[in-house]
Amino acid sequence: MERKIYEELVEWKNSSSRKPLILQGARQVGKTYIVNLFGSNEYANTVYCNFEQEKDLRDFFVDLRPQSILSKLSNYKRKEILPIHTLIIFDEIQACPEAITSLKYFCEDANEYHIIALGSLLGVSVNRGISSFPVGKVQFLNMYPMDFEEFLLATNNKFLIGQIKECYETNAALARPFHEQALELYKKYLYVGGMPDVVDEFVKTNNYDIVKVKQNDILNAYFDDMGKYNKQSEIPKTRMVYKNISTQLAKENHKFKFSDIKSGGRSSEFAGAIEWLCLAGIASQLYRIEQIKLPLEAYKSLTDFKFYMNDVGLCSASQNVLIDDILFENTSFNDFKGGLAENYVYNQLKSNHLDSFYWRSKNQAEVDFITRLGKDIIPIETKSNDNTRSKSLNEYIQKFNPAYSIRISSKNFGFENNIKSVPLYAVFCIK
Repeated sequence: MERKIYEELVEWKNSSSRKPLILQGARQVGKTYIVNLFGSNEYANTVYCNFEQEKDLRDFFVDLRPQSILSKLSNYKRKEILPIHTLIIFDEIQACPEAITSLKYFCEDANEYHIIALGSLLGVSVNRGISSFPVGKVQFLNMYPMDFEEFLLATNNKFLIGQIKECYETNAALARPFHEQALELYKKYLYVGGMPDVVDEFVKTNNYDIVKVKQNDILNAYFDDMGKYNKQSEIPKTRMVYKNISTQLAKENHKFKFSDIKSGGRSSEFAGAIEWLCLAGIASQLYRIEQIKLPLEAYKSLTDFKFYMNDVGLCSASQNVLIDDILFENTSFNDFKGGLAENYVYNQLKSNHLDSFYWRSKNQAEVDFITRLGKDIIPIETKSNDNTRSKSLNEYIQKFNPAYSIRISSKNFGFENNIKSVPLYAVFCIK
C-alpha cells in the first residue's frame, strides 16, 4: 500500500547532510515493509539485518569500526555492500545497543554508507537504557499508522482525494454525492483505523469481524510488549493506563484523570507508565496550553492533558465498538463518538507533524486543538456531527482574535464569519 513517508525517505537518501536514519514508530505501523520496499526500489541492493531474529549479528558489533562491521556483515549475508548503492537496514535495533552506538562511527567515518535503523520499542530503549546513544550523529523520522488520505488510496479512492484537496483550498462545497461518499468512508475508518495489516484485510475481505480479530491481535501484542520491555513494577500500571485511555474518551470531559484509573490515583504513581506508552508510540498526550503565545511549547501545562491512542481503529476495538454503532446514529453512543472524533483529528494532525494543544478558559470554555499554521496560531474545534454551535470557540475568538478559525464537523466545506468549515474526512489537508 502507498505510504506518504516514502517521499521523506527519498529526501533523506538525496540529502547532502544525510546521517544514519532512525525510523521510529509503534509496532505494526509498517516500518519494516516500507523500508524494504524503499531499498528495493531506490538501491542496487539491500542488506537486511534483524537483531531479534538473527541473534548472531550482535557478535559483529564488539569492534565498532565501520569497516570491520561491514566486512563481517557482507560475508555473513553473502552480499557486496557498496557506498551509496547499498541500503543497510538494522531492524529491531533496540535488541543490540552496540549497533545503536555504532551509528555514531558510521556518521563520522563512513557516512557514504546508507543506514536506516528501526525498532518497535526503540523509543523505550533509547530513553531508558542506552548511555552511549549517538546524540547529534543520527536523523530521526517518525512513522504513524495510515492516515485517512492513505486509507483512501488503499480503498481505490484517489479521485476523491483530488476533489477533497481542491475544495479545501477553495472553500467550495464538495459535490453532495462525493461528500456523502467521503463521510461514509470516514465512518469506516473510525472502525478500521490505519494499521496497515488491518487495512489490507479490510480491502481484501470487507469483513468487519476479521478486522476486529486483526485489531485484537495487535492490542494483545502491545500488552505483551508491556510485559517484556518494562520494569516489573510498572507492568500492571502500564496496562491499567492503556486500558483506561479509551474509557476516559467516553466521558464528557476528556481530560485524563488519574483518579479514574483507580480511587486515589496520583500522577506520580502512573508517570512511568505514561512515559512508557508515549515512548513506545502507542499513545500520546495533548497538553493544555496556558497562554496563547509563541512558542506554544513554552506555555503548556505539564499537569493537564488529554490522552489519545495512536490508532483510532484500535481505540474502537479496545471498547468493543460495533460497526453499526458508528455507521448509524445511536444517541447512546454520542459521548464516545465525540471522543473518538477527537482521537481521529489528533492523529491526523500528528501525522502531518503539527504540534497541537488544547485550551480552556476560566469559564470552562474549551477549544479542542490549538496549533500553528504558518505564522498564525489557529484554534480548531471538532464536532462529531453537523451541530456546529459553539460558545467555546466564540469565546476564544473574542478573546484572542485569531487570523481565522477551523471548525471540523460533518458539514461541507465553506468559509463564513472568518471560520473555515472542514469536513471530518478532510483533516489530512490541514498542514
